[in-house]
Amino acid sequence: MIPDADDRTLPALADGARVTFDGLQVSVRVSARRKRFALTVEADAGVLLHVPEGRSAAEAEGFVRKHRRWVHAKVDARERILPVNPAKRLIEGEVFRYLGRIYRLTITDDTPPDGTVRLVAGRLVMGREQAADPDLGRAGLVEWYCRAGHAWSRGRLQPWAARMAVREPTLRVRDLGRRWGAYQPGGGGRAPGRMTLGWPLFQLPMHLVDYVVAHELAHVRVPGHGADYWRLLASALPEYESRRAELDELGRRIWMGEID
Repeated sequence: MIPDADDRTLPALADGARVTFDGLQVSVRVSARRKRFALTVEADAGVLLHVPEGRSAAEAEGFVRKHRRWVHAKVDARERILPVNPAKRLIEGEVFRYLGRIYRLTITDDTPPDGTVRLVAGRLVMGREQAADPDLGRAGLVEWYCRAGHAWSRGRLQPWAARMAVREPTLRVRDLGRRWGAYQPGGGGRAPGRMTLGWPLFQLPMHLVDYVVAHELAHVRVPGHGADYWRLLASALPEYESRRAELDELGRRIWMGEID
């Protein structure tokens, strides 16, 4: 908190500083090109104060006070949708999901020569040595999700591509961080382009994986997310809005690879 809100002789705010006004902590970003103060609430619910160069903490405090109701409302909204993804343990009986169904982990001494995780009789099977090493165990599970997700998705691309009248892209499944999917156009407009799906997606029910597939396929014809894009997606998937909302909610709660 500034020592005296009436003292306009305080030094200018420094870029990268963290200050607190009325119990609200904000990070400061100073720009010589900026003419006015501005506030943004980031994806992690952090508050960023954009400051013109040379402006004082007292002026900044006045601006934040004036907009504190808006900031608190935005912070509350962000905090309600922050990820709450659980960690997993590599132990007998741990639950993993695939296409919305539950599969339990089995630890075995019968380890395949290549160390791959397998789905056998409704259970995910992992070697004991692999389960004892968090990095190896995680890598094995991620590889299984990539392999199984790729095999399942290959059969889904053609029907959706036909429905949208677009070329079927090549497909890969890998780690995309917190992105569900991505589309990269082909070179020169002649190559089919490439769709990439994030492996955690395949924990979700089939209809939500289908939504992401359709979402990315729409980019084959329309880049960006303008009105034409949403019209195309709606023509193939009229209920896309409800699926998007469901994805936002369930996606917060799936395993993203953290091992406890």
